Amino acid sequence: MTLQNTASAERQAASGSDFAELRRRIEAAGLLRRRPGYYAIRCAAVGAALVLSWVALFHVGSTVGALLVAVLMAAVSGQLALLAHDVAHRQVFRTRRPAELAGRLIGNLGVGMSYGWWQAKHTRHHANPNHQELDPDVAPDLLVWSTEQAEGSAQDARGLARIVAAYQGPLFFPLLTLEALNLRSSSIRALLRPGLRGRRLETALLAAHLVGYLSLVLVALPVGQALMMIAVHQALFGVYLGCAFAPNHKGMPTRTGQPEPDFLRKQVLTARNVRGGLVTDAALGGLNYQIEHHLFPSMPCVNLPRAQPIVRDFCAERGVDYEEAGLLASYGIALRHLHSVSAPLRQR
Repeated sequence: MTLQNTASAERQAASGSDFAELRRRIEAAGLLRRRPGYYAIRCAAVGAALVLSWVALFHVGSTVGALLVAVLMAAVSGQLALLAHDVAHRQVFRTRRPAELAGRLIGNLGVGMSYGWWQAKHTRHHANPNHQELDPDVAPDLLVWSTEQAEGSAQDARGLARIVAAYQGPLFFPLLTLEALNLRSSSIRALLRPGLRGRRLETALLAAHLVGYLSLVLVALPVGQALMMIAVHQALFGVYLGCAFAPNHKGMPTRTGQPEPDFLRKQVLTARNVRGGLVTDAALGGLNYQIEHHLFPSMPCVNLPRAQPIVRDFCAERGVDYEEAGLLASYGIALRHLHSVSAPLRQR
């Protein structure tokens, strides 16, 4: 199953369920219609910001100026990643071919990640959010996401890996500075393995991104400034990605192999919305409406604020818990959860 199949999955889930009635209300409000005008303006704005950031890089004359450009580039990279996310969910294009082409151009060439690898990973997350065996986003790796995972890791983890996992709460944001590097290394490893659809094209586009990015920075700046600018850009890009995705599921209930709830409850009870205004909506690319996004992944993100009161009222009617928090509060919840579940690793 790919993200392109999410619309059909939604329709199948709607058959004879609470979700069927909710979907009828959403469709009656016209919220599943494409918004080509919005995405045309958004693509133009992000593209203009990308060009502006490179023009600015070639005109800075100091280390401070280069670091300011690095901050701008981190924001642009984050917006490109959020745009690739919408493309993958068929929010922008209805058919597969233009969606895949746009996704690879934005993801591989623009961001520097494998669009196909990320799409397959994200699909598994949407199908089974917060499922400890099936959701790759809560699979134990360097970090653990549940007490059960921490207890299992406590038997094997040693040295630095154990220390990091044991204190993952306070270390979470510092670790995010490495997320962009992790994204690229995971992409390269995926492209080296056979089987990925469009692997040759993705490899060529990713190589073009890496060579072009490094070449332009080294031409624009002396080596010392260039290395500092790259480090700040990539670190802040990783933090941006983490800030956009971390509040949405961390600290929400996780599942294992127990009987699966219906589609509505599976998606709502494992997600958290982040309250905010237009700035939050723009910065998080609509991911702050995580409940609505998981219920209707192909809904254009600009429609999510209008869908929220419909979904929230429906959940109240059905007695389904609907979780919301402010932006800073949501980070606090996630960090406290990470620290709490890692307690077994702090015991001797």
